[in-house]
Amino acid sequence: MLHASSLTTDAVPVLPQHRFDEANLERYLLGNVEGFTAPLMVAQTQGGMSNPTFILTDGAEKKYVMRKKPPGKLLPSAHAVDREFKVISALWNTEVPVARPYVLCQDPSVLGVDFYVMDFVEGRVFHDQTLPSLSPSERNAIYLTLADTLAQLHRVDFRAMGLADYGRTGGYYLRQVALWSRQYEAAKTEELPAMDRLMQWLPEHMPSDEETTIVHGDFRLENMIFHPTEPRVLAVIDWELSTLGVPLSDLAYNCIAYHVSDPLRGDITNLDYAAYGIPSEDEYVARYCQQMGRTELPHWNFTLILSLFRLAAILQGVYKRGLDGNAASPDALLKRDRCGTLANRAWALVERGIG
Repeated sequence: MLHASSLTTDAVPVLPQHRFDEANLERYLLGNVEGFTAPLMVAQTQGGMSNPTFILTDGAEKKYVMRKKPPGKLLPSAHAVDREFKVISALWNTEVPVARPYVLCQDPSVLGVDFYVMDFVEGRVFHDQTLPSLSPSERNAIYLTLADTLAQLHRVDFRAMGLADYGRTGGYYLRQVALWSRQYEAAKTEELPAMDRLMQWLPEHMPSDEETTIVHGDFRLENMIFHPTEPRVLAVIDWELSTLGVPLSDLAYNCIAYHVSDPLRGDITNLDYAAYGIPSEDEYVARYCQQMGRTELPHWNFTLILSLFRLAAILQGVYKRGLDGNAASPDALLKRDRCGTLANRAWALVERGIG
C-alpha cells in the first residue's frame, strides 16, 4: 500500500535494474546545464510506473529531476520523454504550472536511452485520493484546485505555444482506440473477454470529435505537486501521454475514481461527499465546466467508457513490464488484476446502454 501522501524530497538509492553511468551523466550536465556544479549525487523516486525518475543534487546542493526511458525492450511509441520535454517547454510560460525544463538528451552515448532534466519542485504529492490526513474543507479545496488546473491546461492556445504539430486535429477517439488496442495486444498475458468485447464495441460507436486542446493523458491527483501547506498546484508532472485531443478525455479519465476503487489509491466511489469534503462527480464536473465556460459534455459516456478501456490497456502494459523486470516501480506486479477490473466496469456501462 502506498503512503497517503509524500514529499517530493522522498527518494531511495537507485534501484539495481535502473542503474546507469553517473559519471557520464555528471559530465553531460556540466556541459549542458548552466550553473550545474560537481559532484553529482543521484537518488530515485518511487512514484511513476513508466519512466524512471531521479533526483539529482549538484555540488551546490541545487536539486534537479531527471526522467529517462526505462531499460530493456519497450512497447512501440511508449515512454516518450522527448514529448514530455517538448510540452513542458511550451507550457513553461503559460498559466499551467510546470517545472522549469533544462535539457533533453537523445545521445545514446551518454546513458544509452533518452532522458531530460528539469527543475526540482518541492511540495506534497497525494497518493491516496481519499486524502485521509486532511480536513473536509482541505479535501474540497484540493479537488476543486485539481479541476481548475485541468481547465487551465485546456484553455491554452496550443497553436500560439508552438504545439500545432504536437498531435492531429480531429479523429482523436479513433486513434486512441487503435493505439490502446495495439498496446494491449502487445502486453497481453491472459484472455480477458471484456477487453475483446470493448475492442469491438468502441469502433462501432465512434462519435465525431473535432474539439481539440492539449490533453495531458494521465491527469490525476497523484500527478500534481501541491504547495507544502496550501491547496495550490506548483507543477503538473508526468506528461508522457500528452498530445492534442478531445479535452473531455482528460476529464473522463479524472472521473474514473468515482466509478472504480483502487486498492493502492483509495476508494471514493461511495462516500458521503458533502460530509467528507470531496466533491461528487457531478460537482467536480460542474466546477470544470464553470472554469471552461461550457454547458454541455458531448459523448460523455462514450468518453468515460473509452477512458476505462484506455487505463486498462495502460495498466496491462505496466504489469507486463513488471513481469519482464524493467518496470519503474516495484508496485507494477500488483497491477495484475486491474486491467480486468477496469474492463469489466467499462463493459457494465455498455450493457446498461449508457454508451
